[in-house]
Amino acid sequence: MTTVIASVPMNVNVRPTVPAGAMPGPPADPSQTVEATRDTSLWWKSAVVYQIYPRSFADANGDGVGDLAGIIERLDHVRALGADTIWISPIYRSPMADAGYDISDYCDVDPVFGSLADADRLIGEAHARGLRVLLDFVPNHTSDQHPWFIESRSSRDNPKRDWYIWRDQPNDWRAALGAGSAWTWDEATGQYYLHLFLPQQPDLNWRNPEVVQAMHGVLRFWLDRGVDGFRIDVAHCTGKDPTFADHPRCLAGEPLADFNDDPYSHEVLRGIRKLVDSYPGDRVLVGEVNIRSTATVVQYYGAGDELHMSFNFPPLDAPWDPVVFRTCIREVDALLQPAQAWPTWVLSNHDNERHRTRYGGSMRRARAAAVMLLTLRGTPFIFQGEELGLEDVVVEPGQRVDPGGRDGPRGPIPWDFAPPHGWRAARTWLPFPPEAAALSVQTQWSQPSSMLHLYRTLIETRRASPALRLGSWEELPSPPEVLAYCRRHGDDERVVCINFAERPLPIDLEGDWRVAIDSLPEGLDRRFDGMLQPEQAVLLEPLHRPRPQPQQQRQPLQP
Repeated sequence: MTTVIASVPMNVNVRPTVPAGAMPGPPADPSQTVEATRDTSLWWKSAVVYQIYPRSFADANGDGVGDLAGIIERLDHVRALGADTIWISPIYRSPMADAGYDISDYCDVDPVFGSLADADRLIGEAHARGLRVLLDFVPNHTSDQHPWFIESRSSRDNPKRDWYIWRDQPNDWRAALGAGSAWTWDEATGQYYLHLFLPQQPDLNWRNPEVVQAMHGVLRFWLDRGVDGFRIDVAHCTGKDPTFADHPRCLAGEPLADFNDDPYSHEVLRGIRKLVDSYPGDRVLVGEVNIRSTATVVQYYGAGDELHMSFNFPPLDAPWDPVVFRTCIREVDALLQPAQAWPTWVLSNHDNERHRTRYGGSMRRARAAAVMLLTLRGTPFIFQGEELGLEDVVVEPGQRVDPGGRDGPRGPIPWDFAPPHGWRAARTWLPFPPEAAALSVQTQWSQPSSMLHLYRTLIETRRASPALRLGSWEELPSPPEVLAYCRRHGDDERVVCINFAERPLPIDLEGDWRVAIDSLPEGLDRRFDGMLQPEQAVLLEPLHRPRPQPQQQRQPLQP
């Protein structure tokens, strides 16, 4: 058998109306070239990252599909919101079997999104606004239309044969996205190839030094063009068990990608980290380690020589439940701090149900969750549209696009009140989310009590507060249905209280506190009386603490 393997604080209801082009204050001053897991001055520790799903963000050419020129046109929205960094989901040339995660050319832009020149302009325009740019990097697999795989499957003795993983007999490994077996038979060469996702996404063999060299070349290509780092797709999947042992979880129907954890993946990440660290400007790696075990995920930070940050997935599945969130936050704090690993927090993304939908459609809960997201210890990630309080798109069976059924969170962003909501085509690639007019960007910028202004106020307050950006996290005594915690850094101290219950609840706090931000639109800048309204979150500061001074404008990043 032949085997080939790769081995500031103010209440939202009193904020002035801010137009979409308004300029927020600067991010924390980024320090240069320091040890990543220890230094609190690294830019990405203080950053707020805004995820852009290109198909659904903004359309400049009128074909109903978002593109890079559309992103450029709307960058001022991201800046006015106050985010520091944009992460852009895949824009590479692709047959689009899996929405661009099946890549046929890593060093070009798919025509549906524009051109390489558009990508260069986007990077430049973002930097001119003080925004850093992260790209999606997909190391585990390519498209079956990639020239590498076309060569690999052309014959058993092709020089690129072992760039992929081929076997005479399959094992019981299962693919994700409902694709069945992770092995597909190739009639021409009489072997099976491995794909942890769709058959159109064959897995690369990272134990082959030529693959490592080629993929490192991809990273250099984009780093040389000025990107500030990468979100690494399924970072835990590049290493595979070299014995190809069957696994009982696969036999039970679970995809291998849900729990794959081979040690070789760490070697792959160390090589990528070494390359990225060789570039100036504190470039960053954020990993998708989609294993529902925080203890396992921590290992992917390495000894400060693998990922800078890894996504924390339990909140993406969590219902509106204080026990679930309290358990998750405690676990993250207990496991990451001793490892000097910096946390991340995310409530929604392109692969998971939007959190407002997950919370039963409640805007009240979504507003309270925003206060929690932007006040926890770690780097928050905002998925486009969550600052508007969007819900999932309703997709009829005949409209389904994604093979994994993930169309819901990917609906187009409604920019304007009137249809087609700032898009130039009468018909968009997916329908708009519910309440598109009422929740549009145009509408919400004109409403000081809107969700959009709540997010902007939270981000502005976070930027002005060392405690919220970099401080310690300490849970405070509270009723079971309330989550309360304190953030401290030097003499800066803040307290956050979130009431998950549908009834008012009291909380006893030491000291006198002022409500700096209230998730409820009717809240006022006032002395906190110890009573939390149903599903309310408040950010408190000491009553007699001087208010922070307004910040200067954010400066462009140097090319």
